Amino acid sequence: MKTVETKKAPAAIGPYSQAIIIGNLVYTSGQIPINPASGNIEAADIKSQAEQVIMNLSEVLKEAGSSLENAVKTTCFLKNMSDFAAFNEVYAKYFTGKPARSCVEVSALPKGALVEIEVIAAINN
Repeated sequence: MKTVETKKAPAAIGPYSQAIIIGNLVYTSGQIPINPASGNIEAADIKSQAEQVIMNLSEVLKEAGSSLENAVKTTCFLKNMSDFAAFNEVYAKYFTGKPARSCVEVSALPKGALVEIEVIAAINN
C-alpha cells in the first residue's frame, strides 16, 4: 500500500490521504472544490465547483500514475439533487469512458461545498 500526495491538489483537511494505491488501483479520497493555490472554495455555482473538483482529482490521479480516462468507479455527492443535470454536463466532458457511478444528495459537505467526488481508477502500466 502506498499513499499519494501532490501539492497540485488541496491537502487533506483531516486525518486521511489524498489517495491510496493498492496493486494496480488507486482509490482517491473525496475532493471538494478547493483551489489548491488559495486553499479556499472560490466557485459559487455547481458547474464551476464541479470543474474544480475534477481538476483536483485529475492531479491526484496523475500523481498516482493514472488519469480520469482510467476511472472505473466514481461516487458523487451533491448538496442539491436539483443540480444533477448541470453537474452531469461537466462530468460528461471529463469522464468520457463512462465509469460505473453512484450519485447521491447529502445534507452537507465540508466547507459548504456543493459537490464532492471520489474515484477508483486503474494505474497506467
